[in-house]
Amino acid sequence: MAHSPPRLTTDRLSERGKDVAVVVAVALVVVGGTLWSMRDRSETPWQTALGWALIAVGCGALYFRRRWPVAVALFTLAVCAVYYPISVYDGPLLVVFVIALYTTAAEGRFATAVAFGIGVMLMIVYGEVHGRQSGRHVDDAQFMMLAGWLLSILVLARAQRTRAAYLEEVRARALAAEREQEARAQQSATEERLRIAREVHDVLGHSISLINVQSSAALHRLSKKQAGDDPAAALVSAQEALEAVKSTSKDALRELRSTLGMLRGAGEAAPTAPASGLAQLPELLDRARSAGLDVAAKTQGAPRPLPPPLDLAAYRIVQESLTNVTRHAQAASAAVTLDYGEDALRLSVEDDGVGAPDGIGEGSGIRGMAERARAFGGELATENTADGFRVTARLPYEAPGGGMNEAKGGAA
Repeated sequence: MAHSPPRLTTDRLSERGKDVAVVVAVALVVVGGTLWSMRDRSETPWQTALGWALIAVGCGALYFRRRWPVAVALFTLAVCAVYYPISVYDGPLLVVFVIALYTTAAEGRFATAVAFGIGVMLMIVYGEVHGRQSGRHVDDAQFMMLAGWLLSILVLARAQRTRAAYLEEVRARALAAEREQEARAQQSATEERLRIAREVHDVLGHSISLINVQSSAALHRLSKKQAGDDPAAALVSAQEALEAVKSTSKDALRELRSTLGMLRGAGEAAPTAPASGLAQLPELLDRARSAGLDVAAKTQGAPRPLPPPLDLAAYRIVQESLTNVTRHAQAASAAVTLDYGEDALRLSVEDDGVGAPDGIGEGSGIRGMAERARAFGGELATENTADGFRVTARLPYEAPGGGMNEAKGGAA
């Protein structure tokens, strides 16, 4: 944007240079032609002075032809109407009007230009009819040539106008397409950032929550050892908790590498670890159990292969739900249910914890799960139960609209 004013100034200077060049070129033609016609003719000084004055103002008026095309065309026509009756030389001053007439038509005033052309022909006819006593100045052949010349000028100007309009439309379409492409690229980048942020949140949030619980348990058991309880039992319990921390952190690193692998550049090796999905659900439940949560899983219906994006979304919803149970619910047990229906996968995670105000979960985790479900044309709901809190989600196997949302999720 900062470079626009210099470019506009350059464009204006360029247009002015073209106008000056046209004036100079036309003046050279008219002056040269007039001098040539003076070879064997003579006229009075006042005729010569007036003739050269009319040539000067007529040529100079062309500088303003694009700013005021109709006015310049009318002015040059008037100059020619005065010049030819009083001049003996009959120089090519008519070129000035022809240029102005072309500009008028090319600037979109085609009807006005046609009217000027017809007016010129009528003026010539009038002059020939009333000047028969001194003989004809324009014979039939010259008259037809002049008419054809003016018609050609008008047709050429019309074609130039049409071409200019077409080029302008092409430029406008190209600019609109470029802006639309930039908007789409920006939107895609925003969606990609949100998707990656959601992935990182789900991976790290779940694992770090479990690590926090397990490390707290290890510290608690070691404090019992220091307080004089059974040292061997305390050390065994602490060792089990630390082993769970090690396993959880290893899984977190694996999933984090897989997530960050989506950001690798072209030519870099793809991550070798398998993508997360419901196939890794047993490991996820084991990690939750190592944090002290009694988790049971149940499958209803006939399991079926899921598209990778849908498989990942289902896994992340279960993962985030268990993370919330571990961090906030103060629950002792939880139940995960997978129901493979005819048209959609329905899953639920229910715990026996304290529930949530009004049965509505808060925070980016719940929003992230809902966004995942909506991306596939599904929905997610949360509610308090008589014993705790429940998260339910419905994920269609095929999103409405021919898999558009599946493709969108496939980027994950």
